[in-house]
Amino acid sequence: MRKLLSLLIITAFLSHAPVVAQSGNSIWKTLAKITYKKEYDELMGFKIDIPVFSDAIKNLEGKEIEVKGYIIPVEGYKSHNEFIFSAFPYNMCFFCGGAGPETVMEVVSTDPVKYTAEQIVLKGKLTLNADDINRLMFQLTEAKLIED
Repeated sequence: MRKLLSLLIITAFLSHAPVVAQSGNSIWKTLAKITYKKEYDELMGFKIDIPVFSDAIKNLEGKEIEVKGYIIPVEGYKSHNEFIFSAFPYNMCFFCGGAGPETVMEVVSTDPVKYTAEQIVLKGKLTLNADDINRLMFQLTEAKLIED
């Protein structure tokens, strides 16, 4: 009887695991499926890495996605409607901890998102950038905070 009760509790717990957390994390895994090609940049005067998006990433462009991550406080932070979002916390992110550029995105939200060091979930439209080296590769526009 105890084994059956334990099995029921474990099954109930697993069946109520948040789907958003799983889909939010799997988005970052999909966005990591990227390669680079070297191209000479006239303005810079040397070769730079140009992102080559996988078909899985291209299929997400223009679509609404949910992504789980962290707000990164950066200098020049324009407002709570525009910020950098990362798969990793500040101490491990692309800017500070050596993660790759595929682990961050620019966000433009419809409503202000209050800064928190805790992980949050955003929903918005994904845009890809392979041309402007002054911008990140991924942008999430029309973003909204998904409350727990």
